[in-house]
Amino acid sequence: MVAAPAVLAVGAMAVVMAQGALAASFAVSGTNFQVSSGKLTSKGLSSYVHTDRSVDGKGHPVALLGIGDATLSDICQAASVRTPLGNVTFKLTAGGAAGDVTASNLIIDGEDLVGDARFGTAQIGRDASTLDQVPGVKGEPGAFGLQAGDITVAGVRSHAWSATGGNFRLRGLRLGVSLDGEKCF
Repeated sequence: MVAAPAVLAVGAMAVVMAQGALAASFAVSGTNFQVSSGKLTSKGLSSYVHTDRSVDGKGHPVALLGIGDATLSDICQAASVRTPLGNVTFKLTAGGAAGDVTASNLIIDGEDLVGDARFGTAQIGRDASTLDQVPGVKGEPGAFGLQAGDITVAGVRSHAWSATGGNFRLRGLRLGVSLDGEKCF
């Protein structure tokens, strides 16, 4: 009976995380990775400045991007990892000819984002604690934030430290590990 409140609290958090209303918090690996897509469209975008931390306590400044219901024409994710055998490239691709990739309540902690973008109903400079386009994506009071009702970005290229999402559908998934392999860009 003593453990019942804790078990209920953990269960409630798991449900909220599964529904995408709360991002899972974890220590990042210390290795950023590339993400690219031919085209990303989404209903809802919220963003604010955040800091990811590695296990060693090192901080990595990022723009936390909360993306509501996203469709991507194709995706590529690649990370270069040092091993005793040399540099290994961990690469995941999906979409393309297999069909669109979809994700809901996707949260990307990115260093940058490059592409040709169109924002609908954009609000830039909004207090991050009042963001409401993507459930659960809010920053600290007084922090700089931005949001949009919808977004389209063509030629997406980004360096990220983490990505989490409520639901992914990866059509045509391919995962490969190779010595000094080719990255996304």
